[in-house]
Amino acid sequence: MRTDEQLLAAAARGDDDAFAVFYRRHLDAVVAFMRRRVPTPEQAFDLAAETFAIVALRPAEYRGEGAATAWLYGIARNLLRSSLRRGRIEDAARRRLQMQPSALTDADLAAIDERADAGDEQLQAALARLAEPTRQALLARVVEERGYPEIAAQLQCSEHVVRQRVHRALTRLRAGMEDRDGSL
Repeated sequence: MRTDEQLLAAAARGDDDAFAVFYRRHLDAVVAFMRRRVPTPEQAFDLAAETFAIVALRPAEYRGEGAATAWLYGIARNLLRSSLRRGRIEDAARRRLQMQPSALTDADLAAIDERADAGDEQLQAALARLAEPTRQALLARVVEERGYPEIAAQLQCSEHVVRQRVHRALTRLRAGMEDRDGSL
């Protein structure tokens, strides 16, 4: 099974199948991430769609520094902030790809909420398996969006140690959340 980093490198070379694997691997998790932050499943779906459209247009922007999932969630987080600030969800990347808006049925909307709930349960279980200092570093960095110096001061360790803990946590979460077909 190819890593996320390998998939993005292949997608940057024009391998649409590699992008499709990356998309399927992370779609539910990105939808769940968005669903926890917006009031409706439609908004979560639109934000996730735009996130992956941006990734599809710019896979070469991932430089191989850090986890590919951190890069993906950075895009998602920036898109969410921008959308909240503007009061609307941007669709420029989807329009560039000539993607038609998806018409979601009631069953689709219910499935989005179910996936978000399942993703939450799976994530909580994976987080519980992390050592406490590693979990603290990850949550402070990813969820609370705090800087490494601040986290290091709180945890009474070096920034380098915090970076290692966050990287280790992301790697373990990804490995712990992969299901039998290799997707998240």
